[in-house]
Amino acid sequence: MTSSQDTIFALSTGSLPSGVAVVRVSGAAVSTVRRHLHLGDCEPRAALLKSVRRPTGDLIDRALVISFTGPNSFTGEDCLELHLHGGRAVVRAVLDELAVVPGCRHAEPGEFTRRAFDNNRLDLTEAEGLADLISANTEMQRRLAMSQARGDQGRLYRDWMDRLTRARALIEAELDFPEEEDIPGAVSDRVWSDVKQIGSEIKSYLAKGRYAEMVRDGFNVTIIGRPNAGKSSLLNSLVKRPVAIVTDIPGTTRDLITVDLDLQGYLIRLTDTAGLRDTEEVVEAEGIKRARDAARHADLILSLRDESDLEPFEMVDSEVEHIFVTTKADRGENSESSSLSISTVSGHGLDELIDAILKHVIGLFDNGGLDLAPTRSRHRSLLSSALDHIDYAEVASGDPLEIRSERLRLAARELGRITGFVDPDDLLGVIFAEFCIGK
Repeated sequence: MTSSQDTIFALSTGSLPSGVAVVRVSGAAVSTVRRHLHLGDCEPRAALLKSVRRPTGDLIDRALVISFTGPNSFTGEDCLELHLHGGRAVVRAVLDELAVVPGCRHAEPGEFTRRAFDNNRLDLTEAEGLADLISANTEMQRRLAMSQARGDQGRLYRDWMDRLTRARALIEAELDFPEEEDIPGAVSDRVWSDVKQIGSEIKSYLAKGRYAEMVRDGFNVTIIGRPNAGKSSLLNSLVKRPVAIVTDIPGTTRDLITVDLDLQGYLIRLTDTAGLRDTEEVVEAEGIKRARDAARHADLILSLRDESDLEPFEMVDSEVEHIFVTTKADRGENSESSSLSISTVSGHGLDELIDAILKHVIGLFDNGGLDLAPTRSRHRSLLSSALDHIDYAEVASGDPLEIRSERLRLAARELGRITGFVDPDDLLGVIFAEFCIGK
């Protein structure tokens, strides 16, 4: 049975073998670990070259050892880092030795970060930012995660909480000291104007959530068109590898094929779909249904048409913006001046198409702004709940002040749940389970 009093350890770097492998230890038994491995005294926060030995004296490795004394460490506890050579046998030998030290055990996923949270070294938004930073694949994902990991979001939420607390304090003053000359009028003049401003700030902040979600989870671009319009060829050309099967037989693509593409730091989720047409074939009909559903939920649609096809471009009944693309330009003249003309054979027009996609994406993010934005549905749900309480307290002028003050308290409580000041343990378990072992 695990305990928060245990000393935990784990390999904190990537898969082995590697040039360097970092084993991290945190807890009260760090001094025992140092003695067990014959490390001797370690000056805090100094990188020292040490011989790592078994209790028998046998040499395991020569490693850089860094010691941290709590609370001045990542977890807030005494910590030790062993920078070993990254061989499997070396790391296994060290982990085996740590496992026999009394009070030591392997860390669970996210347990180092959970202890940092428990010891007030960071709040939940910073912890989630660290998880996003570790999993970031594009530059924009990194920038968004870094803003959260360094505490920008947490400071914003705490500022709103502090302002709501001050508003409640003024309300309590009016309730407790109604005869004081400097109290009457304070609520109407100082409280509700600021409460309204807080509500406006939260609404503006929530509006950015859609853009932050696109950065974190990807901007969905769906390719549609009739059979043999060149959809799969375009997908292969953009990702520069043969992801989709390409043949002259109509209806080759039956299901959705989604590939991630990094365009100037933005994650683009590019989806190839079945050709749109009337068909009695059951499997193809299901593929076409999925194609239309994917297009309806896309952030941008590329509607393709063979340059020899004189029929109108395919459209999907949705408000999603379309970019119209005429394909196979190497076979003839572009007959539609309002569309982009491309050839996956010669490469003609592909750069222009990428520029058009980026222009659309960057335009959205420029309008939304990403300096601060809610990145998770958990945040957005709690912010919306807080906003409901604030809106009620602001407009319910006929209700007793006690009721309106309680609404402000509930709003502050929802904001506190985002940062972790008020939160059930089961939610914390879900959040920290997202982390890898050793973080």
